[in-house]
Amino acid sequence: MSETATPERPGLADLPALLAEQDWEAVQAVLADPAEPDIAHALPELPRSDRVRLMRLMPPERASAVYAYLDTGLQTELLEDLSDEEKTRLIGELSYDDAAAILDELPDAHTDSLMEMLPEADQQVLKALLAFPEHSAGRLMTPEFVALSPDWTVRQALDHVREQAHVGETLNTLFITGEGGRLLGWISLQDLLLSRPRTQVAQHYHRDLISIHTQEDREEAARLIGRYDLQALPVVDADGTLAGIITVDDVMDVVQKEDTEDFHKMGSVGVLNLSVKDATAGMLYRKRIGWLVILVAVNIVSGAAIAFFETAIEKVVALVFFLPMVIASGGNAGAQASTLMVRALATGDVQARDWFRLWGKELLVALSLGITLGLAVWLIGLWLGGTEVAIAIAISMVLVVITGSMFGMVLPFILARFKLDPATASAPLVTSVVDVAGIVMYFAVATLVLQMAGM
Repeated sequence: MSETATPERPGLADLPALLAEQDWEAVQAVLADPAEPDIAHALPELPRSDRVRLMRLMPPERASAVYAYLDTGLQTELLEDLSDEEKTRLIGELSYDDAAAILDELPDAHTDSLMEMLPEADQQVLKALLAFPEHSAGRLMTPEFVALSPDWTVRQALDHVREQAHVGETLNTLFITGEGGRLLGWISLQDLLLSRPRTQVAQHYHRDLISIHTQEDREEAARLIGRYDLQALPVVDADGTLAGIITVDDVMDVVQKEDTEDFHKMGSVGVLNLSVKDATAGMLYRKRIGWLVILVAVNIVSGAAIAFFETAIEKVVALVFFLPMVIASGGNAGAQASTLMVRALATGDVQARDWFRLWGKELLVALSLGITLGLAVWLIGLWLGGTEVAIAIAISMVLVVITGSMFGMVLPFILARFKLDPATASAPLVTSVVDVAGIVMYFAVATLVLQMAGM
């Protein structure tokens, strides 16, 4: 819960006034209670110089926790204003996975200089994490965990947990390792506490392991944690050695970032690595202009298709009245199908091998939708344009809706098959392609119907 002010006790909203009065004691009192995310949320509203003052007024561990919640732009800005000693302390207080995530987002110049300031042992760990592929589980994991030996007694294991409690990021789930650090199983802290002190750990731990390889995609880590309701997911290397763990809070950040990226892609916007509020107008222009130019080119084809059927339009001008309705229905149906499939693939609800079974189901749904809409527009066409126009738009509506739905459904599977992100099967792309197909089908059907009617 965010910090609120009372008449007797100032809160985060009072920080600007307290900073202006240079009442440092009151500022420190305000910063003592709120959660770190709330402080991080309040920082962007302050002048740049005041942000630096606040970071210096907080204890190092708390300042580092707040820093981890800031956007990349603010993180970079603060590093430019802090001394070398303050920078080292700020990064050094973070857990290894948080530090690696921040260094990964910062400009190379900042990353290199910060790495040189850190102790040699920290440099080696961070370099090892940053050496994994960008979106891999290895890059996301923390190497800080508490491991137990199956040969220990429960009393020895609990003593070890107490000694190493400051090392592990989570103690709710403890992992059992054998010779060379090979992962053998897991045990909950609760089970360990309830076991008889003189019995061996080997008698109590679970062997039904759910783990992930260091090279696998971080989205798979999020899927496994969600599917099996895990508090910590072990990460192993090629030899089965426990290299680190991924916790729930780690994957929450991943899910948010991946969902944001998918939304951007489906809106034909390049991925933004910072908030829209902090992005410059030039950056937003560059992220959006590429797809808009491509879609303009696609729509030029639509215009050419309309011009090709100029004769049919001249004979029955009413055909133009129904054109937007027919092609929009196809585009909307395609966008619906695409959205459903992209999300299902992203969550692991369906796999690429399921495409044929889903293709048959989507064909049935699309046919039903097309017939329903076709009957609706047939009545409108009969009223406004006569029998020939009604037949033309009804048949066209069925064909366009089926085409749009099938294209929107199949395209994400094709992209997934070629190891491309299905989210690039964005609604604007599907809509534009289906628009062209819809125009051609609509006027081709109308021309055929008019010719059969002797018009």
